Amino acid sequence: MTLALLHTSPVHVPVFDTLRDTDHPGLVLRHLVREELLDRAREAGPEAVAEEIGALLTGAVADGARAVLCTCSTIGAVAEAWSPLLGVPVLRVDRPMAAAAVARDRVVVLAAVHSTLAPTLALLAEEAGDRPVEVRAEVVDGAWERFGAGDREGYLDLVAGAVDAVEDAEVIVLAQASMAGAAARTATRVPVLASPRPGLAAAAAAVARGRAS
Repeated sequence: MTLALLHTSPVHVPVFDTLRDTDHPGLVLRHLVREELLDRAREAGPEAVAEEIGALLTGAVADGARAVLCTCSTIGAVAEAWSPLLGVPVLRVDRPMAAAAVARDRVVVLAAVHSTLAPTLALLAEEAGDRPVEVRAEVVDGAWERFGAGDREGYLDLVAGAVDAVEDAEVIVLAQASMAGAAARTATRVPVLASPRPGLAAAAAAVARGRAS
């Protein structure tokens, strides 16, 4: 069974391949990398790329994907909305992370790019439901510029520094999948949540359910 992954950066490909090899051996991944989707979504809003995302996902399903995982938080909700139309699960990578975060009362969200904040905050509110949760959010200054320049080490160091500067939080959410590597560079005692591992686990489970049906 095949899981298609929709990425807006090629840096995600080896991350998810490594997680697959470690946690889900035998799962077949098909990577769809479309960097321009994030560029356009940042300029005109995520809905501006909805039709293009639908066409990509339709093609992936036609090619045999039994589920799709969108690894971009900015366009995740738009991708997820195609699931009923496609007849296969379309998951956003950050939903399991969000569900875990809102089990705590005070959440701090760190993002590398501003366009990720609104979708992430909306997701946290959705997962929290009627449960009151205090959520604060901020963009890590200079992080996206480092990422765009290909300075991955500098990018992760900036994110890790921002994590360690957080005060009065019960959990810290790294809003973008590309930030996950920063968690291992922090000194904080506050739990730091990243999306790739739980997101892939949820998608692998969806593929397994499709196999059983």
